[in-house]
Amino acid sequence: MLQRVQSIYLFLAALAILALFLFPLVHNVYVDNKPTTIMVTGTYQDVNGQQTHIDHFVALTAVTAVAALIPLIIIFLYKNRKQQIAFCYSAMLLIIGYSFWIAQASKAVVGDIALQTNNYGIGMLLCPLAIAFLLLAIKGIQRDEKLIKSADRLR
Repeated sequence: MLQRVQSIYLFLAALAILALFLFPLVHNVYVDNKPTTIMVTGTYQDVNGQQTHIDHFVALTAVTAVAALIPLIIIFLYKNRKQQIAFCYSAMLLIIGYSFWIAQASKAVVGDIALQTNNYGIGMLLCPLAIAFLLLAIKGIQRDEKLIKSADRLR
């Protein structure tokens, strides 16, 4: 049953979380009069025209990798649909908490500087996108569960 639509949604949720490694959360913020970019891997500042990694977010990077693996693991729980739904809800809670952590880490780097909408990167939209894909996967799993129950009634 790996070819079900919820498997695609779970895979897309994992890709959305993994894309956080590629796209910045916040960019072009001037900290100490230097343009700064914040990603899940750390803080990058423009020093002499080159992006220099000045601060590492080791724990945030590790949790990003784990959060991306969870939807991939959920795909292989297709034999137990109730457990699959429970893990999807757990993954959603993890991503919500993770989003809060990202916001706090970004705020710690930026400090009192007010962020404008043009400073937010694509990375800020990826966690809500992953949650939307998880919701779609839950709907697909529930549809399968309903189909199985209706087939059992016919026997």
